[in-house]
Amino acid sequence: MRGFLVTAVMIGAVSAAQAADLPALRGGFTDGLSRNSVNWQGFYAGVQGGYGASDENFNGSTNTLLSALLSNYIIGSEMGVAQWNLGLGKQNSRTALWGAFGGYNEQWDDVVIGVEASYAHGNFGASATATKSATSANPLSDGLYHSVTASTTSAISISDMATFRGRAAYSFGCFLPYVFGGFALANADISKSALVLDSAGPTIFGPFTAFAPLSATDALHNHLIYGYTAGLGVDVNLIGGMFMRAEWEYVRFTTTTDTNVNTVRAGLGYKF
Repeated sequence: MRGFLVTAVMIGAVSAAQAADLPALRGGFTDGLSRNSVNWQGFYAGVQGGYGASDENFNGSTNTLLSALLSNYIIGSEMGVAQWNLGLGKQNSRTALWGAFGGYNEQWDDVVIGVEASYAHGNFGASATATKSATSANPLSDGLYHSVTASTTSAISISDMATFRGRAAYSFGCFLPYVFGGFALANADISKSALVLDSAGPTIFGPFTAFAPLSATDALHNHLIYGYTAGLGVDVNLIGGMFMRAEWEYVRFTTTTDTNVNTVRAGLGYKF
């Protein structure tokens, strides 16, 4: 038994000595097996897919359109129809997305700083419609009582979204958790419409005679909107230059309709 233990120890010592003499292996992400680190420096690119949720605040988005429509009518100035709170409110939607990303990293020991561009295609956006009716309590300047119904619709649709961000990360072996922030651009279709039905009569109880409907529409197609982005994620080295990624991103666009987009994504990339 003692001879067996001595033999095993000698074999182990010889094996350790041989392993110490092996040359360090290099290539892809690794700096060498003698260091517990990954080389993240350089250019990289990849593809991504995920799921997103957008929240739209339509309150006040049609006020300007309604004011312009009623600027020459007494129901606008005397009944204040243009300032009615039609309560378009907030809406939300959910969508799948796909896209790509690419960037460049600089590395100092375990600290990694970089810049990146990310693209996502989906169907973000929503629409809202509101209606309100009222009858004037007193005759207007034309001597008649007016019964008015106003309806407005507002919609936004975002199909393509790109963010440009700076990244700060810290390497834990093959794991690279990071935070980022930057600005965002998107291609959007934005539409607003208003319809006002007015009728007038000699008393508050009628009979009322209807006037021609008043309507207006304002639409922007393939309109460029701006915003900002922030988020966090982690890259994980798989083999060679290949890595996978998991990420959460928040984007806010400030237009006539404030839009917030939250996405979660998974990606596969390659560092050159």
